[in-house]
Amino acid sequence: MKLFGIKSHGPSSQYLISLVLIVLTAVTCYFLVGYIGYKVVALVLLLVVSVLAMLYDILPVLIAAVFSALTWNFFFIPPTFNFTIGSTEDALMFLMYFVVALINAVLTFKIRDFEKKARDKEEREKSIRLYNTLLSSLSHELRTPIATIIGSIDTIRENGSRISESSRHELYGEVAKASLRLNRQVDNLLNMSRLEAGFLSPKLDWCDLNELIHTVILHNQEVETGHAILFEANENLPLVRIDRGLMEQVLHNLVHNAVEHTPVHSTIRIEVEVADGMCRLRVSDNGPGFPEHEIPSVFNKFYRLPQSAAGGTGLGLSIARGFTEAHKGRIVLENLPAGGAKFTVEIPCEHSTLNPEK
Repeated sequence: MKLFGIKSHGPSSQYLISLVLIVLTAVTCYFLVGYIGYKVVALVLLLVVSVLAMLYDILPVLIAAVFSALTWNFFFIPPTFNFTIGSTEDALMFLMYFVVALINAVLTFKIRDFEKKARDKEEREKSIRLYNTLLSSLSHELRTPIATIIGSIDTIRENGSRISESSRHELYGEVAKASLRLNRQVDNLLNMSRLEAGFLSPKLDWCDLNELIHTVILHNQEVETGHAILFEANENLPLVRIDRGLMEQVLHNLVHNAVEHTPVHSTIRIEVEVADGMCRLRVSDNGPGFPEHEIPSVFNKFYRLPQSAAGGTGLGLSIARGFTEAHKGRIVLENLPAGGAKFTVEIPCEHSTLNPEK
């Protein structure tokens, strides 16, 4: 259908294709008219006009309808090879065919136009909902860390030497946490804009996965969360050709998601393997897991689980999927039988035959 659709051809091509299809149908029916009869030919031509009405603009379809009626009259209605109609019954049939073909073309076009307007309206409403969701998220997610930073700085500046050293360090820690949170939200918005614009192209280079994972763990441990992040380095892992920046963001978002949505003192485990031309990263936890009916939606933009803790714009997992798919890979979420959730990232990649030490 896409091959013959409106977007595939301009107006002149639509006229040409419509007439050519009517001619080809008429030629085929001409050799079969002895078996099917000229009345069945009218139904076949009417079917072609109906199909064209589903694909093309109204004017090419109307011209095809008129042309098909005249073709049926000239080549099939006795006496053939002229526009004379021999019987009142055939004249009535011709008139009915002509009217039905035109009505069918017009109604089909109007139905298609109505469906298009309904889709456009639905897309506009969806855009408005996304805009409101984003605005609501930003009003909280950006304002909260900014307010924390401003409040802490004002407290330090106004009280000066009256603040104890421990209180001063605590305020500095709050500023650091708020700054990291603010930076993370801005990064997520910028990354999502890159994905939406379609400008994302991985820059592949050799990467040590052990080092990448340790970097992500270090960044997540800079903010005290009370979670244990476990990873057992494999010194025999080969180097792989990936976009380190994108994959580091993928892993960071998965680990941060586990930190944000599992109870304090939960365990987060990271595993990695390279085999069969695939790099596989797994991030699992022993938290409550995900409701099964929510799993298909967790990678959608701005999606947050019902009754989830405050914080976050619902972009982290969507960005993780986008960056993974930019590597022509996939990301899968599943609940573990013993409790908790596991994200598996699989991307095709080249890998070295030497281990990192060599």
